[in-house]
Amino acid sequence: MSSNKEFDAIIVGGGHNGLAAAAYLAKAGREVLVLEKLEHAGGAAVSAHAFDGVEARLSRYSYLVSLLPQQIIDDLGLRITLARRRYSSYTPDPADGSRALLVDNGDEAATAASFAAVGAPDGEFLAFSAFYAACRQLTEALWPTMTSPLLPRSEARSLAARAGAADAWEAMIEHPIGHAISKELGSDLVRGVVLTDALIGTFARAGDEDLQQNICFLYHLIGGGTGDWDVPVGGMGAVSGELERAATDAGATILTSADVTAVRPGGVVDYRHGGQHHSSSARWVLSNVAPAVLDRLRSRPAADPTSGAGGISASGISAGAAGNPNHRREGAQVKVNLLLKRLPRLLDGSVSPEAAFGGTFHINETWSQLDAAYSTAAAGSVPSPLPCEIYCHSLTDPSILSPELQAAGAQTLTVFGLHVPDRLVTTENNEDRRAELQAAVLASLNSVLAEPIEDLLLTDPDGRPCIETKTTLDIERAVGMPRGNIFHGGLDWPFVEDGEPLDTPARRWGVATDDPQVLLCGSGARRGGAVSAIGGHNAAMAVLESEPPLRNG
Repeated sequence: MSSNKEFDAIIVGGGHNGLAAAAYLAKAGREVLVLEKLEHAGGAAVSAHAFDGVEARLSRYSYLVSLLPQQIIDDLGLRITLARRRYSSYTPDPADGSRALLVDNGDEAATAASFAAVGAPDGEFLAFSAFYAACRQLTEALWPTMTSPLLPRSEARSLAARAGAADAWEAMIEHPIGHAISKELGSDLVRGVVLTDALIGTFARAGDEDLQQNICFLYHLIGGGTGDWDVPVGGMGAVSGELERAATDAGATILTSADVTAVRPGGVVDYRHGGQHHSSSARWVLSNVAPAVLDRLRSRPAADPTSGAGGISASGISAGAAGNPNHRREGAQVKVNLLLKRLPRLLDGSVSPEAAFGGTFHINETWSQLDAAYSTAAAGSVPSPLPCEIYCHSLTDPSILSPELQAAGAQTLTVFGLHVPDRLVTTENNEDRRAELQAAVLASLNSVLAEPIEDLLLTDPDGRPCIETKTTLDIERAVGMPRGNIFHGGLDWPFVEDGEPLDTPARRWGVATDDPQVLLCGSGARRGGAVSAIGGHNAAMAVLESEPPLRNG
């Protein structure tokens, strides 16, 4: 085994969080080595040519940006453009596909009329608007804390109260979010539109007492304080590409095709690269891989995912998935990417396809359908109909398509199917389950379209339809997310419980493990999840607070 020089920090995993941490530390004068198993940096936040011979760069695993703070963009000089979508969402009525709810951010009167058109109770649009306005009071208060040392729960609650968000705190933090949704809103369809924000990648019900759905809901609304989800121009790869540039420009070394095999005490990291075994050491090891993966690298036992969602030790630190069963929560989605000749016609003739697909397109996601789908999946079967939502990147940002595809009117669709827990997928059934899930997604889409989506699929040069489906197992194999969980495990509140020690920088920043030299810097950190770079920022801040920077970047 060859031995390399010692570094100030070794970052295990070159996803977007790892790149952010590398950029911050290198700018502060640290010698940083990033080790990435794949042939490219960026992890799941990349753009890819998903279909051979077709010039379309799809954001394959992550699609929209909400949680990336402007502070990080400015600190690192990231040259990225995030495009705002005019339409928030479009939701056909499953009972009558000729009518649908279109939430138009640019036309309040049209949105109000759309609520009436789907049979929502009188005053539902005002109640819907008031509900989100109350949520926004809380998220605007908490958002600045995401890139600051952690607050204890009581201080976070006081902060919310001072912002006039005491009621929102009760609804979103203290009680199942389903209670507030069902109290404030009367329409089954409208309730479902709101509830989806609590269920993306999270296998839960509206009224679950462990409140995982609430944490998911908060993270989907907290970005920028507003909860707007924007399209990264150039695809998600443009975001990771800029983070990689910032890191390398600052002097970080990024080694791809470097498979880490062990993280040993004393800051020693073993890895394979170029057909040889290597070992390097550092004062700090930052883990951008999932906590469950870090446990394996440290030869720790896996946690029991059925033992509850607690797991922070009495000392207030995480021992990775071994100490925090929340980190072993299963993923709960199927992802399908499609390339179409054009957008499909809708059963609803009152809305153009460009408007319907211009925001988040909800299919079979009413309140009652979501609950029924959960019950079906919990019993071991694929829900029918399958709740789905669609994003059309190319409508907002056609640059991901070649000029020829743009001129031909081609469009990308990414479908996220809900309530497909990892427990439904095994190594033995993965191929068949993938086919079953793809068929379920297409059937769900077709239920609200005026023409079969299959007829609109482009084909690659070999005549194969441009569609790919990723199960939770596929996602785990491709980008190392255990059990296909897009958050590296269950999300945590962006504050700590009163009494948890905040006596070290790592604890204050929510990145501590039971080894003081090993920090979490990815989505498994307390304020990780989504494409945010917050985990990377916070881990870097913990290092720099422990050791003053060597130079100003």
